[in-house]
Amino acid sequence: MESSLVLDVFRSRSTWQRAPTTKILRTSRVSGQQLDEGYRPRNVTPSLRRSGKPTEVIELPIDPLLDQIVDALAADGALALAAPPGAGKTTRVPRALLDRGGFEGDIVVLEPRRLAARLAAERVASELGEEVGRTVGFVTRFERAVSKATRVRFVTEGILSRRLVGDPTLQGTSVVILDEFHERHLQGDVALAWIARLRRTTRPDLRVLPMSATFDAEPVAAFLGAKSLRSEGRAYPVTIEHASKSDDRPLASQVASAVRRLLEETPDGHILVFLPSAREIRLAAETCAPLAKQHDLAVLPLHGSLSVAEQDRAVRPSDRRKVILSTNVAETSVTIEGVVAVVDSGLALVASVAPWSGMPTLRLSKIAKASADQRAGRAGRTRAGLCLRLYTSGDFAARPSHETPEIRRLDLSETLLEIVAGGVSDPASFGWFEPPDPRGVGASLDLLSRLGACTGEPPRLAITPTGRRMLHFPVHPRQARMLVESERLGVARDGARIAALVGERSIRAGAPTPHRGAPERSDLVAALGDLDEAEALRPSDRSYRGFDANRVTAALRVASQLERALDLSARAPDSPKSHEDALLRTVLAGYPDRVGRVRRPDNATGRSGLEIVWAEKGASGAVLADSSRVRDSELVVAVDVEDRNEGTKNRTVVRWASAVDPDYLLETLTDLCVDETEVAWNAASSRVEEVRRLRFGALVLDETRGVPRDAELAARVLSDEALKRGASLLGESADTTALVARVAFLRSERPDLELPEIDASRIRDALAGACAGKRSLDELKGLDLSALVLAALPQNAQRAIRELAPARVELLGSKSVEVEYTAHAPPSIASRLQDFFGMADGPRLAGGKVPLVLHLLAPNHRAVQVTTDLAGFWDRHYPAIAKELRRKYPRHAWPDDPRRADPPAVLKQKGLWPKRS
Repeated sequence: MESSLVLDVFRSRSTWQRAPTTKILRTSRVSGQQLDEGYRPRNVTPSLRRSGKPTEVIELPIDPLLDQIVDALAADGALALAAPPGAGKTTRVPRALLDRGGFEGDIVVLEPRRLAARLAAERVASELGEEVGRTVGFVTRFERAVSKATRVRFVTEGILSRRLVGDPTLQGTSVVILDEFHERHLQGDVALAWIARLRRTTRPDLRVLPMSATFDAEPVAAFLGAKSLRSEGRAYPVTIEHASKSDDRPLASQVASAVRRLLEETPDGHILVFLPSAREIRLAAETCAPLAKQHDLAVLPLHGSLSVAEQDRAVRPSDRRKVILSTNVAETSVTIEGVVAVVDSGLALVASVAPWSGMPTLRLSKIAKASADQRAGRAGRTRAGLCLRLYTSGDFAARPSHETPEIRRLDLSETLLEIVAGGVSDPASFGWFEPPDPRGVGASLDLLSRLGACTGEPPRLAITPTGRRMLHFPVHPRQARMLVESERLGVARDGARIAALVGERSIRAGAPTPHRGAPERSDLVAALGDLDEAEALRPSDRSYRGFDANRVTAALRVASQLERALDLSARAPDSPKSHEDALLRTVLAGYPDRVGRVRRPDNATGRSGLEIVWAEKGASGAVLADSSRVRDSELVVAVDVEDRNEGTKNRTVVRWASAVDPDYLLETLTDLCVDETEVAWNAASSRVEEVRRLRFGALVLDETRGVPRDAELAARVLSDEALKRGASLLGESADTTALVARVAFLRSERPDLELPEIDASRIRDALAGACAGKRSLDELKGLDLSALVLAALPQNAQRAIRELAPARVELLGSKSVEVEYTAHAPPSIASRLQDFFGMADGPRLAGGKVPLVLHLLAPNHRAVQVTTDLAGFWDRHYPAIAKELRRKYPRHAWPDDPRRADPPAVLKQKGLWPKRS
């Protein structure tokens, strides 16, 4: 059975109205059947259920603007609101819309974090004197509390994005509030663009309200064609102190020193410490433990991976002084009463993208100035406060004002798949608030095409059935494609766990160590065994067995969610080997662009010699990490890859790999496999061969060679090779330059003949004709290429060329002289002056139209004159030249009247030419 998890709580109000007051339903996407999940909201702490007595409502700075906000939305349908932290916009604005009435449908409040969504819903519900999940509810990836009576829904960004896929017009919703829009999360930008699109087309009645603590409201208001409002906050002055110099101590030690100082300078009130991750929070808690014991402090963590009860302990009022160690979840939306001092590490884990896989990841980064100001402001909510920054003022000054919007730096494949599913065939026409980088769009569309999720090109993009099925899973398209494949192959449950492991990466604690055991076929399948082992342990024992307890918990939670959305109807493999093969195919389906061949260089020593040559053309190589368990496979798919700087060198290291059988490529990635036949020259055998290859990208999976079946193509290949060899193979006859020049000359002088041009293609065709039926160069020796080219011309053209632009001309006495044709000079001949005796004029070409340029040579073969006017030469220059020649060459005849003298050729015929001494 296929279900949609928390995503379908947004289907339509008609779905909810069939349920009892607080019953929670889940709807099957296949059958539409509603699945009863019980009458009590899931994952809601019992202590938060209200007895019916409303919580006291205190006045907040946003209150005077509430009427204007409601009126603007009612009249214009859109508004941009700027209000600083603590103004009360997150809880008061939805309540005001609910109380005012007149908005038919639900009010959806988009929150960037799960904790903020839950706490905001609980706060508004408590002010109404109700349980969360009745009039006011929340939906996050792993928690939800809604019912048929719910009118206000606080949801995380991914939930709204998925709803827009299944319900692109947001039927049943009247207002969408985008809280903390200044953070510029990708899904928030997409939601704004989609809602603006709906308002221009099918849902002009849909209201939208972007709200933020720090952003300039005017650009957003202009995008929506709306007004903007700004609320003043209520804050006390905060003294900000920076570190005097950089501190090389561990971050936990710096935090402990800062807390110790604040305990001395602030006699009461809570201390809020901002740290980048759960790991730093744990280390700081351990380091602050002596202080906590000495001052009777409650040192409490606060981050998204904690249980509801643990989060509540950190945020709920307390008479005991607290040190709250928090990630950036406490920057906005979440208000912790009684905080009078802040310690800011200046660091955060920022959403990023793994450059090799495109998978979402978190990278440690310095926060921007706007975030630092938000953190400091948390110390001035109830009275004048103090903020200690663990970085210098120079460091702060060098930071950017705001974080780069996610739409400019994150992978867009999941977003593009969603909008294409919604009917957008060209992402450029979507109407973005801030358009993404076209290069990022192109790369994401290429990945979706490889995954088989989309077909076509903009502006005719379309989603495939595979892509539509992938949208059922709230994960990156790579993981979603793996899940679809695991369903098809009958290994869906393990497929869900592998997809979860891909998101969490290693669940082992500490740095990877070289693998010393027997080789395995997949690091992911091996990690699946690790997950099974960790699951069988008590949570408290996992760290003692080498596991990262938080990652194990996260992987199991994601796997459980994905499994509930899977179709388990396919027949399971009938053997352990077939089951493992199916899992390897599943991994391959998600990473079709990360296939490579393992190469073991002859000079490689040890494990570091395993290199990977990618199927992607032009991609640089990589090495397989020593910790990888995949050692004996010829083909692999890389799942976890990183670029490392090692001294002055950069290396790409594959940490997780999975074996690939060529049959997997043929069965799973059929469209990306190419069966090609090529007729090519084999230099080793000096013959033309037919080569048939089965290729995946740049990797050849199989190759066979034989006699070419295409004789014409074989002749072409052989002729090309012969042309490369030229005179070395065919002798002087390979030079067709003279023939080309002869024809060019005649085409210029006699265009009326309409002679064809002799170009490289015609020469190649002529040689190819002579190569018909031949396969080797030895069979071509002795061919006259010029004669072949000439013979390939029409008969009238051949005759014209021979007669009007001959290769040689006859002088008196049957002496034949070669005519030199060049591209940039008139044709010419060179011969001894005496050879022209008896001639009144020189030879002419083109039917007597063009005189040849005559190079008249002395007996030493040096030119004494160059002319086209032989008659003028006899009259004007010969007498003086003959006098000099008689002196130099007295044994030669230099007659006074050369027009009537016999040339040497005639004298030889008569036996009158003097013999050499």
